[in-house]
Amino acid sequence: MRLHYVLLLAQVLCTSARAQTGNLRGHVALDDGQPAAYATVGVVGAAAGTSTDAAGDFLLETLPVGTIQLAVNLLGYQSREITAEVLAGQTTEVSPIELVENITELQTVEITGRRETGYRNRVSYSGTKSATPLKDIPQSIGYVTKELALDQAAFRLNDVVKNISGVNQYSFYNDITIRGFRVSGQENSGNLTNGMRSFTSFWKQQLIPHIERVEVIKGPASALFGNASPGGTINRVTKKPLAETRRSVSTTVGSFSTLRTLADFTGKASQDGSLLYRLNLGYENSGSFRDLQYDKNLVVAPSFSFLPNEKTRLNVDLVYQGSEGRLDRGQAVFGNGDLYSVPITKSLNAANDFLREESVNATISLNHQLAKGLSFSSTFLHSTYDEDLQEHRTSNTFAALADGSRDPELVEMRVFIRQRNWTNDNFNNYLNYEVVTGPLEHRILVGHDYFQQKLTPGGSQLQARGYLSADRQSAINTFNADQVDRYALDAGGNPIPNVPHFDLTDPAANQIRDLSRYFYKTDVYPQSKQSSHGIYFQDQVAYKQWQLLLALRREYFTDVLNFGAGGETKVTQSVWLPRVGLVYTLSDHINLYGTYVRGYQPQTASVVNDPNAGGPFDALESRLLEVGAKSEWIDGRLGVTLAVYTLNQAGGLYPANDPGRPDLLRQIGEERSRGAELDVSGRITSNWSIVASYAYTDAEITASDDETEIGRQKPNAPTHAGNLWTKYVISRGSLSGLGLGAGINFVSERLGSLFPANAQPPIFPGYELANLAVYYRVNKFRFQINLNNVFDQTHWVGGYDYIRAFPGSPRAVLTTVSYTF
Repeated sequence: MRLHYVLLLAQVLCTSARAQTGNLRGHVALDDGQPAAYATVGVVGAAAGTSTDAAGDFLLETLPVGTIQLAVNLLGYQSREITAEVLAGQTTEVSPIELVENITELQTVEITGRRETGYRNRVSYSGTKSATPLKDIPQSIGYVTKELALDQAAFRLNDVVKNISGVNQYSFYNDITIRGFRVSGQENSGNLTNGMRSFTSFWKQQLIPHIERVEVIKGPASALFGNASPGGTINRVTKKPLAETRRSVSTTVGSFSTLRTLADFTGKASQDGSLLYRLNLGYENSGSFRDLQYDKNLVVAPSFSFLPNEKTRLNVDLVYQGSEGRLDRGQAVFGNGDLYSVPITKSLNAANDFLREESVNATISLNHQLAKGLSFSSTFLHSTYDEDLQEHRTSNTFAALADGSRDPELVEMRVFIRQRNWTNDNFNNYLNYEVVTGPLEHRILVGHDYFQQKLTPGGSQLQARGYLSADRQSAINTFNADQVDRYALDAGGNPIPNVPHFDLTDPAANQIRDLSRYFYKTDVYPQSKQSSHGIYFQDQVAYKQWQLLLALRREYFTDVLNFGAGGETKVTQSVWLPRVGLVYTLSDHINLYGTYVRGYQPQTASVVNDPNAGGPFDALESRLLEVGAKSEWIDGRLGVTLAVYTLNQAGGLYPANDPGRPDLLRQIGEERSRGAELDVSGRITSNWSIVASYAYTDAEITASDDETEIGRQKPNAPTHAGNLWTKYVISRGSLSGLGLGAGINFVSERLGSLFPANAQPPIFPGYELANLAVYYRVNKFRFQINLNNVFDQTHWVGGYDYIRAFPGSPRAVLTTVSYTF
C-alpha cells in the first residue's frame, strides 16, 4: 500500500513539472526566402538549444514557462534575438524568423562557402577585394551560380556563359568574347581563380563541377589585378567548406556516350567546428557529335578551413585536373564557303592524335582581424600546367595546285608534336580598414601583389608542313608556282605535300597516319619569365545616399627574354591605373552608378609564347566609361542590372594571314565597343526561379593600317544576343516535387577573323536554341532530364574562317540522378 502512494505522489510531481514547462516550434529563413538549414537556436542565459533541420524548422522542448529570449545564429548572417512566450503544457508556434546576410562581417577573402542555394548571388569579393554587395559596386558583374549550372546540366564554363549578357563563345576552346573582346586560356590577363591570376588550358574548356559560381567582371579590372583583359575578367570561385553536413553524389548519362559522375562532401572535421572540410570529385568519360572527339576528365578538389577563433580564418584549397582527348581545330568546308557543304560532324584529326593535359592549383588564404574594423588578408596561389600534344591540323589554307590555284576540296595539313610546361605563383597581401570620419564612412583597401609566370625548360615542338622538295629529302614550307622545279610533283603535276592533304570527300580520311614519314623541323619555346607587381589603394566612401569608389594602382611589368639561356634581357614597363566609380541610392530598390577605368596589358614576345608570332608588340591600352542601374525586387529575391558603356582599346592582335607564316600576328590601331546590357536573376516566388539577359554590342575596328577593315564588326562579336531560363517547382499536392525548366538563347550573325584587304570575311549565321528540363524530387533523390537544342538546329558558336568553323551541338538528351544524404 505504501508503494502505491509513493508512485501516485511521483506521478503528481511529474505532472506538475510538465505543467510548468512548454515547447516552442518555429521556422528560420534566409533573406532570399530559402530555409536557414542548421542554424543554432538557443535560450539566452540557459543551456537549452537546438539546430534547425534542412527545412529550417526547429523544436525546443521542456522550456520553463514564461517570457524567454531566443538567440538565432548562422555563420555569415546577423544574429537575431527574439522574445517568445512559453505556455504551460503547450507547444507554441513562434513567428517566422528571418536572417539577414552580414556583409560587414563576412570574410574579406572567400574562405567559408556560399550559403545561398538559388540563382541569385548578392555579394562579390572580386569586384573590390572585399565582401561588397553587388548593388554597391560601380561596375557590371555577371555571374552564374552552381545551382543554375546544375539545373542546366552544365559541366563546362562555355556551357554557362550564355546566361551572362555580353559574353559569348569564340571557338571550341577555352576562348570567350566579353563585350566583343577576346579572353582566352594560357593568358593570365582574363582568368582568375578565387580572385587570383591562374594558368589555364587554351585548348580545353574549363570544367566547373568544383566551382561555386562563375563571375565576369565587365571591362578592364586593371586597378585591382594589374594586366587585365579589356572586355572583362572571368573569376572562377571554388566551392568552400560549410559548417553543416552536406553530402551528394550524382551520375549523368546521355547523348554522344556521355558519362559523368560527381560527388560533393562538406561539414565539420572537428567536433567544435573549428576545422571544416570539403571534397569535390568529378569524372567524365564522354564522346562527342564530332568524329574522333572524346573527353576523359578527372577533377579532385579538397578544401579545408581552419577557424581557431572569431578573428582568424585559414583556408587550404587544392584543385587537380587531368584531361585526355583530341584537340578539335574545327570544321572545314569547301572552298566556296558553304557551311553546309561538309557535315558538322567531320573533324580533321588522325586516329592516333592525342592531347593530354594536367593542371594543379594550390591556394592558401589567411584572414585575420587585427582590431575592430581592421583586417589583414594574405593569399598565395601556385599553379602548374602541362601540355602533351600530337595532332594533325590545317595550315589554314587549301591544297596548292601547280598553276598556283587551290583545290577547294583538299585541306593543306601540318603536324604538331609538342610538350610544354608552365608554373605560376601569385602572392597577394592587403589591409581592409573601416573607419568613420565625420559624416563619411570609409572602407579602405591598401595592398601589394606579386605575380610570376615561367615557361620551363624543354618547351618545344616538332612541326611537319609544306611540300616535298624535288629530291624528296626535305620539305619547303610553302609552294611557289613560279619555282615549280624546286618541288616533287605527282602524276598530275601538282606538288606532293609533306603531310597528306585532308580530303573532305573521303569518309576514311581520319585513318591512322604514319608520323615517321614526315620531314620535321624543331621549334623551341625558349624559357621565359614574366613577372609583375603592384601597389594599390582603394577607398569606398559612403555619405548618405552617395558612395564614391576611388582606386589607384602602380603596376610594374617585367619580361625576361632568353631567360636561363645566357644573355638575358629585361624589358620593364610601369603604369598608373586609376579607377573611379560613383553609386547613388535612388530608393530602397534602386542604385544608380557610373564608372571610369583604365586598362593596360603588356604584350611582348615572351608573353605570346610563340616564336612564330612576330613579336614583340606594343602594350594593349583600354578605357571604359560605364553607367547603369542595379535594383532588387520582391523582398530582395530578384536582382536586375542595366548597363550602358563605351570601351576603347588600342593595339589588338590579329592573324596577319601570311600564307608563308600562318602563325604570324599583327597589331591594328584601335577597336571600340559600345552597347547596353540587361541581366535579371533570382526568384519570382519561392518555387519560381528565373535568369534572363540581353546584350546589344556594337564592336568594330575604328583605326587600322588596312582601310578596308575600318568599320568592320569585331570577330565573333554578335550585335544581339540574349538568354532566358526559368524553372518552376510544384511544392504542394500530388505533383509535389515535380519541376519544369525551359529556356531559349539567341545570337545574331557574326564575322570570323579579319582577312586581307578586299577579301570577304566569313559570316556565321545567327541562331535561336530552345532547351527543356524536367525535375522530380522524392525523399533524398532527384531525377532530372535535360533536352538541349530541342529543334535540332544546325548552328555555329563561332569561327575563324571557313577552314576553322565551330559548329554547336545538335539535339542532345542528358539524364541525371542525384542523391543527397
